[in-house]
Amino acid sequence: MGNSLQPHGHVEANKAIDVQAQGKEITCMICIEPFSRGKLFKNNERCVHPFCMDCIAKHIEIKVENNTGNIPCPALNCEQLLDPIFCRSIISEQLFVKWCDALCNSAVLEIQDRSYCPYQTCSALVINECKGKSVKKVQCPNCKQYFCFKCKTSWHAGYKCKENGQHRDRNDVLFGELVERNRWRRCHKCGHFIERVGGCRTIHRRLSCCSV
Repeated sequence: MGNSLQPHGHVEANKAIDVQAQGKEITCMICIEPFSRGKLFKNNERCVHPFCMDCIAKHIEIKVENNTGNIPCPALNCEQLLDPIFCRSIISEQLFVKWCDALCNSAVLEIQDRSYCPYQTCSALVINECKGKSVKKVQCPNCKQYFCFKCKTSWHAGYKCKENGQHRDRNDVLFGELVERNRWRRCHKCGHFIERVGGCRTIHRRLSCCSV
């Protein structure tokens, strides 16, 4: 019954199992009921503790109902996680699917650079895979529409994130698209859109001199 690859913390538990295994039955440390060796839960050899499969199945059900994806072994001081694939045969298919969903949600929560498509007909998860590079305009891989990854709203062509709620007129939207298409920039002092077609980087306006 012993696992030669187990951490030192599991040695005592395995010794207890070996002693009980000399008989016909083992006592579950959760329900304190005897069970046959054939119902001993082995967690795909990650760890082996005196737990019956029925108690492990109930343990999984409780954790999944609490939206826990990474379910730890119920043994005291055991740091091993339960193997979902190995546990699939002792739980219902519906519970297994919910467990997989919880695992996916746990993985997503660990990703800091993520966003959801803001369009109501989509709401797909989008992850920044540019290895730390900041992104702004992105195309949703699901609905193919563009949105702002920074402020998590529909794409506001030609306007800053803080100005997004200020242009609601159709003409404002069309102007913003024109700004983006022509790659116009803004004066860093007055905020007006400008275009440099040649010459030096200093341009003169009627009331001020602005450098872009």
